[in-house]
Amino acid sequence: MKIGVLSDIHIDGNAEMLSEGQKYVEIVAERARLEKVELLLIAGDISNDYITSLTFLHGLEEACACKVLFVPGNHDYWSKENGITDTKLIYEKFKKDSTSILENPYIVNDEWAVVGNSGWYDHSFGDSKFSKEEFAQMTYKERTWQDHYFVDWQMTNPEAHRWFYDKIEKDLQAVEGKNIILMTHIVTHPEFIVPMPNEMFEYFNAFIGSDEYDDLYRKYNIKVSVMGHVHYRKSLELNDITYICACLGNSNEWRTSDPVKELEASFVTLTI
Repeated sequence: MKIGVLSDIHIDGNAEMLSEGQKYVEIVAERARLEKVELLLIAGDISNDYITSLTFLHGLEEACACKVLFVPGNHDYWSKENGITDTKLIYEKFKKDSTSILENPYIVNDEWAVVGNSGWYDHSFGDSKFSKEEFAQMTYKERTWQDHYFVDWQMTNPEAHRWFYDKIEKDLQAVEGKNIILMTHIVTHPEFIVPMPNEMFEYFNAFIGSDEYDDLYRKYNIKVSVMGHVHYRKSLELNDITYICACLGNSNEWRTSDPVKELEASFVTLTI
């Protein structure tokens, strides 16, 4: 089976890059058709509003004629257009969707399964010179991590990390014995955080992911780890695990002004 991987499409933030008549759902679907993928994994951050993201997913699955699996990114939990402030309510809406693997491992075949969820951050990738109280502020040198304004789990970030992490481990246990594709939005391996020296990300790497996932890699038969969030286009083979971060990212990070070319450059495929 050929599988496509993509993340961080940010269709609203990148809307100005489209030519007249272009739509991101059609661009992504065309790439999936050209690559002849049978399963498409989207690792979050489609848009800044959950309704927009769900509409995109349904249109994509219809247009690309393949199964689409999704975990929401932090931006997908925002509700900038619809004003919902209870993030767990949005989580439940995603959980019920046909594309979601939230608390719902997807059995690919007798040998493989896809497991995962958004994940969250526990500040472990931030520099230890900062205190727990400083990370809790989510603000450094007058810059604020935007989830501070648009996400409310009604718990701290480390508590939200634990909430997601425990759900992933329960799902991993449910498919034990299979080869596993782990899909999160947040970064689960230190090779994908923003490298040092970088004064701002000494602090803001705290909101990139968690180093605790190393325990899951040791305990379970994870063969592929898909992530997003950090806007890298990067794949690594480490300890018999393939790590994939296939982000379209924000247009100000692109090498060209052409969304079709950028989508082609970010889209990753693998065969199982």
